[in-house]
Amino acid sequence: MSAARGFLVTGAMGCIGAWTLYHLVKRGERAVSFDLSENRARLDLLLTRDEQAAITFIKGDLTAFDQVADVISKHRITHIVHLAALQVPFCRANPVMGAQVNVVGTVNVFEAAKQNGIAHLAHASSIAVYGAPDEYDAGLLAADAPRNPHTLYGVYKQAGEGIAHVYWFENKISSTALRPYTVYGIGRDQGLTSEPTKAMLAAAAGQPYRISFGGTMQFQSASDVANQFIDAAQFPLDGAYTFNLGGAPTTVTHAASLILRAAPDAEIEVADKALPFPTGFDDTELRRHFATVYETPLDDGIRQTVEHFRMVLADGRLTV
Repeated sequence: MSAARGFLVTGAMGCIGAWTLYHLVKRGERAVSFDLSENRARLDLLLTRDEQAAITFIKGDLTAFDQVADVISKHRITHIVHLAALQVPFCRANPVMGAQVNVVGTVNVFEAAKQNGIAHLAHASSIAVYGAPDEYDAGLLAADAPRNPHTLYGVYKQAGEGIAHVYWFENKISSTALRPYTVYGIGRDQGLTSEPTKAMLAAAAGQPYRISFGGTMQFQSASDVANQFIDAAQFPLDGAYTFNLGGAPTTVTHAASLILRAAPDAEIEVADKALPFPTGFDDTELRRHFATVYETPLDDGIRQTVEHFRMVLADGRLTV
């Protein structure tokens, strides 16, 4: 890989951010972490501190435009993976801060890219831009299905998609946004849909767990999602594109059975009530535009996650 390439990862201390840094290091890329948090707990579960020495860590505030522009300039950034965001509970508790991070922060990333001559970037959207299941016909939702977010977080993510379109229309800054669904894996410890991962951790630790929702959804491993974001940053498309991440819709009960297969002595319960999200989303357009779609089979992904949890519990990197 060329040292001239430099990847900026915003929100790098989050789950997908940590996995993105992991894969960039493993690919031999030059990675720059940009996050207000300096807590490397998630990253420590993936990389040793010696391996992390290959990463440049910058404590930065996404809402401060000068800081965003400065890190791109000083560290010769050529590729951007913009993941930083406050999730639903945080946006509900502090709507102003949620808007500053999720909306103003996204404007700052696009504007800083423009001012530094970066013509393409990848950024995270969310299935929260859609409405409730009863607003749509049965089947997988297409990427262009009507948006009707029911949370401020969803509104902010819809705004991010709109920001991307304006920067393409006015400045020819292309972008690729991805909308994950239920992300699972090491480091997924926040957010409502983190509960299946918490069940995997409990199973590895020999503790019981009750997942507070049931229903059917799509599960995507954090490792796969991170790799997809890296590819989205590397391969520009001619416009501002947004793609759903897909996979086979799976019941939470079946996911729990796969956890029990990986940890036969575990005790896992699943509630009946489904989350107010559509069952699944169509990734046809993603597959049409990208040569590689990362899709670890769910049984393999869950088994690998439980085994990884066992390892980091055993060596003391994680406690429950």
